[in-house]
Amino acid sequence: MTYDLLIALVGFAFVSSITPGPNNLMLMASGANFGFRRTLPHMLGISLGHAFMVSLVGLGLGQIFDLYPLTELILKVVSTTYLLYLAWKIATAAPPREGEARGKPFTFLQAAAFQWVNPKAWYMAVHAVTNLSPEGGGLGPAFWVAGVFAMTNFPSIMVWATIGTQVKRLLSRPHLLRLFNGVMALLLVLTLYPVWLG
Repeated sequence: MTYDLLIALVGFAFVSSITPGPNNLMLMASGANFGFRRTLPHMLGISLGHAFMVSLVGLGLGQIFDLYPLTELILKVVSTTYLLYLAWKIATAAPPREGEARGKPFTFLQAAAFQWVNPKAWYMAVHAVTNLSPEGGGLGPAFWVAGVFAMTNFPSIMVWATIGTQVKRLLSRPHLLRLFNGVMALLLVLTLYPVWLG
């Protein structure tokens, strides 16, 4: 991999990882509702799950959209349905009463699996492999791109979980936490706009 290509890949991985999207909005909500430590498996699931996706796309999985165009529509429908379900769960998450359990954050496996129905994760993977991968294809370049994404993605998404934990201090009153969860749910729904626009 040339130096220029590496810089371009790191830049794309950073910008696409730190900008708002389903993963980051869910991490912010998780940080606010569960704290940083309990959100850590969610963060690891995103970074490693997406890196695994990138490596498979680099090995040829991304060509499925060219071979079977209907798969793109199926992905859109499944993604939309699941994201609407998650938005509803966030919006209706009731603030816990004192001494009451407050639900569970995403596990590592849930977060890793979510990447497969996350439209932004697919875009990031396909764009990086198509435009920023070393020439030649195969295992080596696929792992290069996946490794860069994993190392760049994790510190980027940590920012969102940290913001959530800081916001948590301002949400000590139940009605404020309800309002925050409602706003996060609405923003999650709005991330679907580019999915159907393109």
